[in-house]
Amino acid sequence: MNATDALALLPLLLLAGTAVVVMLGIAAKRSYELTAGLTLLGLAASFVSVFGVAPLVPRQVSSLLLIDGYALFYLGLIIASAGAVAVLSYQYFAKHDGQSEELFLLLVLATLGCGVLVTSVHFVSFLLGLEVLSISLYGMVAYFTGRSQALEAGIKYLILASASAAFLLFGMALIYAGTGTMAFSSIGELSLGRSNLALLLPGIALSVTGIGFKLGVVPFHLWTPDVYEGAPAPVSAFVATTSKTALVALLLRFLTAGTQQSPAVFFVFSVIAIASMCAGNLLALWQNNIKRVLAYSSIAHFGYILVAFLAGTTMAAGAVAFYLVAYTVTILAAFGIVTVLSTSEDDAADLEEYRGLFWRRPVLAIVFTAVLLSLAGIPATMGFVGKFYILASGVNAAAWPLILVLVLTSVIGLFYYLRIVVTLFSEVPEHPFSVQRLGWGTAFVLGGLAVLLIGFGVYPAPLLNLIRATIGGLN
Repeated sequence: MNATDALALLPLLLLAGTAVVVMLGIAAKRSYELTAGLTLLGLAASFVSVFGVAPLVPRQVSSLLLIDGYALFYLGLIIASAGAVAVLSYQYFAKHDGQSEELFLLLVLATLGCGVLVTSVHFVSFLLGLEVLSISLYGMVAYFTGRSQALEAGIKYLILASASAAFLLFGMALIYAGTGTMAFSSIGELSLGRSNLALLLPGIALSVTGIGFKLGVVPFHLWTPDVYEGAPAPVSAFVATTSKTALVALLLRFLTAGTQQSPAVFFVFSVIAIASMCAGNLLALWQNNIKRVLAYSSIAHFGYILVAFLAGTTMAAGAVAFYLVAYTVTILAAFGIVTVLSTSEDDAADLEEYRGLFWRRPVLAIVFTAVLLSLAGIPATMGFVGKFYILASGVNAAAWPLILVLVLTSVIGLFYYLRIVVTLFSEVPEHPFSVQRLGWGTAFVLGGLAVLLIGFGVYPAPLLNLIRATIGGLN
């Protein structure tokens, strides 16, 4: 590796360096403010470096990592969302007794794992990035050891991640046995040649199953809502956005290697997409817990994303990218509201805690309303534009059954989102839940997310142009 390669890896190197600095800072002097400050400084430096290394790409760094426009786009999105989670975590964990400095260390390490995933073009780097992410999330999900729900969520996430790793490793072994390589591009060439399919296709199926557990799509979604409910609110936001964004980016790069051209793979993904859209929306109807509603909603949304996957075109890659940005902005804002309303004893998850919020904190209620309308795909929000491009990519591929299911399930989703909106504007209960004071950092993040949510919903051209310029480099 030469100096240019090292410069191309600068965003990842800065994330790794930040983790080391934060760890040494905790060892030298425990200071919650200092640890949070070092974390935010490191994430900001890494985010800025994404723009600095742009003139050097595309750059293949060994056979494991590829730094191109596609990777830099998702690196920027991942680091920015991790920074938002760090700010939300600062106010949230400050309310709780005990030492919370290690949470920021785990957050940086998890972000580093996500960064490795989006730059991976080889199964070895894929597995390394996935394990760095997973091991960090074990501790983040179960960080509140005094809460039985948090410990339960941590154990369930550990079991899910272990199952995911087992399927992935077995799948990788079969792929290597059938092709003699673990590089995505070489696998695609062999797939097109229709050689060794007896081992290649089962290997791909097992690998996709492993990724399915991480994405929480049907039928691998069993404990996903429990993890969302038990984890601290900012950690749930990270699991729902940053970690899943990295996996979607990697899956799309993997599928562009040619494996999606197999009719068997197309059929399996179609079944998963339809099942996720139906189950996610139908199960969300029965929930009175906001975090569980968001969990089932995420299952449905990743079903929508799979519709674009199956289109298999450059337009589809752009649709996935825009939808992921819209989803990330929206879910971060949703969990930001949950974070603000949470107390030191428990998260504000019950729907009744939001009753009459507009009459107590009108700005928070209006932001949350915009978030819910975006998730429902209502015009003038990013969610509407994202869903429009998903539909357009499906139409371009003539995937009419998938489009029909998407439209019908979106109507179902509209019901439970509007139910929450009605609750926000209902009469204040006789004994309302207390609303915590909004910190300046959290206010800045929520305000910025709300501006992006409406701004790109009304005028999406700048983001679309950026996506076209970067996603065109997908290899």
